[in-house]
Amino acid sequence: MSDMNRIPEGVLLEILSAVPAPELIRCCRPVCSLWRDIIDSPALWKLKCQYDGFTSNRLKRNPTDWRMFYFLHRQKRNLLKNPSAAEDFKYWDKTKDGGDEWKVEVLPGEHGQPFPDAVVKEYFVTSYQLCLKSQTINLKEEGYPDEFMDVLQPDIVIKDWYAARHDCGCKYQILVRLLSQNKTVMKEFQPKPVIIEQWSAAQWSQIEYTFRDYGPGVRYIYFEHGGRDIQFWAGWYGIRVTNSSVTIDPGDLSK
Repeated sequence: MSDMNRIPEGVLLEILSAVPAPELIRCCRPVCSLWRDIIDSPALWKLKCQYDGFTSNRLKRNPTDWRMFYFLHRQKRNLLKNPSAAEDFKYWDKTKDGGDEWKVEVLPGEHGQPFPDAVVKEYFVTSYQLCLKSQTINLKEEGYPDEFMDVLQPDIVIKDWYAARHDCGCKYQILVRLLSQNKTVMKEFQPKPVIIEQWSAAQWSQIEYTFRDYGPGVRYIYFEHGGRDIQFWAGWYGIRVTNSSVTIDPGDLSK
């Protein structure tokens, strides 16, 4: 028996839980059957969740799989690329480009207000006919295996910011779809368009929606938003959008 195998399992559990997750799977798990069993145990991944701050000791529920829960937290990030126009229209598909077409402007913009987060420097702005832009997120390519989405069905959180110019009325709209492997629509979020009248305060507003209990089979997320001005003025007087996000969130187990 090796010296490592003489260590009590409880102590070995503590030692292995301090190892970074990629090394645990790639280097430690193949060492021996004892290490494999410990690394495969829910106890180890629960400890890692606590050490990394993904959960607390005040649990009101347990996830279906602690290992999946851990990796979902590790992966958590905005899945939309170029959400705040820092790279012009890179990664976006202009599905509608009406009027004088989409444009990128610098905050706060003419007759506009500062954005709540000073890190955000630009926004996308629409024209006098409908302007829509979209991204389709491939979950597997973004590091979310089918098993993770099907077993845990983590929350899919949608957030978007929009604002009007003070001197022009405009319309904002958003459409988000959860799609299967063959792009069949499984769930959809499409609220009524928001109409902002002329001489508004031009404040930035956030819309938020969470998909829950959507069932197994989600493989893509389609995100589309935009709008237009409602006074048909040439130029870029329509709705402004920025800092959009789509996040996979495994949730807070203390709630």
